[in-house]
Amino acid sequence: MTHTIKKLYAMLLLTAAMAAQADVPVYGVELQGFEYPSAVLQFSFKAQGQSMHMAYLDYQPATLNGHAVVLLHGKNFCAATWHDTALLLQQAGLRVIVPDQIGFCKSAKPDNYTYSFAGLAENTRSLLKSLKIDKVTVIGHSMGGMLAARYALMYPAEVSQLVMVNPLGLEDWKALGVPALSQEQWYARELDFTDERLRNYERSTYYAGEWKDEYEPWVQMIAGMFRGPGKETIARHSALVYQMIFEQPVLHEFAQLKVPTQLMIGVKDTTALGKDLVQEPLKSQLGNYRAMSLRAVKTIPGGRLVLFPDLGHAPQMQNFERFKTALLNNLVVLEQE
Repeated sequence: MTHTIKKLYAMLLLTAAMAAQADVPVYGVELQGFEYPSAVLQFSFKAQGQSMHMAYLDYQPATLNGHAVVLLHGKNFCAATWHDTALLLQQAGLRVIVPDQIGFCKSAKPDNYTYSFAGLAENTRSLLKSLKIDKVTVIGHSMGGMLAARYALMYPAEVSQLVMVNPLGLEDWKALGVPALSQEQWYARELDFTDERLRNYERSTYYAGEWKDEYEPWVQMIAGMFRGPGKETIARHSALVYQMIFEQPVLHEFAQLKVPTQLMIGVKDTTALGKDLVQEPLKSQLGNYRAMSLRAVKTIPGGRLVLFPDLGHAPQMQNFERFKTALLNNLVVLEQE
């Protein structure tokens, strides 16, 4: 191959790569460029000595029934992924608040921020207080389930009901022998983020081996931030959040819950932090959501459990119709109407 042909071939490869890149979205560090299905509002406040803002969605029903719900998103999710559930509850007469937590999606990603579920719960409560909402049903999915439990433990008098949808932390990974990673190790892993890696992971865990085109925007929502100019910032905050999830289990405190509590579990979920860091037989023992949820509900005073035998980590997205029926049938605030 002559020098001229090699040069031409290299240019063709570069052009093809640029064209391929142009087909994928690139979003800003606060998810600029990605449109939410509802108007995005901002709550400005101070925490840890810093001024910051938390994005949120506010679904107000035509006729209020006096009840409110806060929906808490998971690690690879944003407020927008709760849209169908928010509309459902809005139509049932509830006011629905859906925040992007600090460090996520359209909210601030402040420097030198120390992540804790207690801190995120306090931020969420401050948002609700600013909206004159004194009591809520708290529904959390995945990481948001851990946050929802922490919120209910911290503010039981202000919680009507706790609903955890496939929450993380139904097992204590560190106690089971999963090695703890440093912040820099988590950061290095996150810098290798790709949409293909996330898609494959979501297919196997979130959707129990299934894939639909409607899931792809949620993959690109996260991947687009990693392609953007704030990639290092996104990776840094993601690493800190993983450390928080790993090091702050809440399941040991389930017996202290004082509010009506519902677990909603897609049984085919296998999510477990650090599963790729361990060998058999531990590896195959982690993330057994049927066994974990059956154990957990026994420790929750008056706890109730709904199982979706054929669904994965995100039942509210994989089969919304079934999730909708189960949720409406188990909401205390609707039972009391």
